Amino acid sequence: MTRGFSIFFILFAGWVLFFSCRKIESYPEIPFIEFKSFTVQDTVDLLGNQGKVGELVFSFVDGDGDIGLPQPDSTSTDTTNYNLFFTLYEKLDGEFLKVDEDDLETPINYRIPFIEMEGQNKTLKGEIQVDFIYLIIKYDTIKYEFYLVDRALNQSNVETTPEIPLTP
Repeated sequence: MTRGFSIFFILFAGWVLFFSCRKIESYPEIPFIEFKSFTVQDTVDLLGNQGKVGELVFSFVDGDGDIGLPQPDSTSTDTTNYNLFFTLYEKLDGEFLKVDEDDLETPINYRIPFIEMEGQNKTLKGEIQVDFIYLIIKYDTIKYEFYLVDRALNQSNVETTPEIPLTP
């Protein structure tokens, strides 16, 4: 009985040591993003108006885990409001042209909420979903370029969506 227990204990201890001594993966401190998908669906707002909602999904990896901004307090003079930036392009005569920010109904930059990593490994990996609401459809086909900036002001790579048809 004790011999069987000893063998079991040795195997169990070996298993624990093997899995507890795994090397921590190392990633650069500059964030990396990768486009995953963009889907468009019909929707109706609270007033019954027809529209469309676009759902962008992308993945990210940040080696030091400093993605996201804390909520500003009302007395803060911090002017950094956004850390996820988009540029909209519309397709005209087969060519994509940048849409001027003054022509947009609402700003298309976003604030990723503060995420604090605990423990020894600060690497942060995940997926982010951003919803775009199109109540007035000005463009037939669009695409976005986007990037994020971490708290150390490291800018990620720039990703681009494929063309997105908004009208049939």
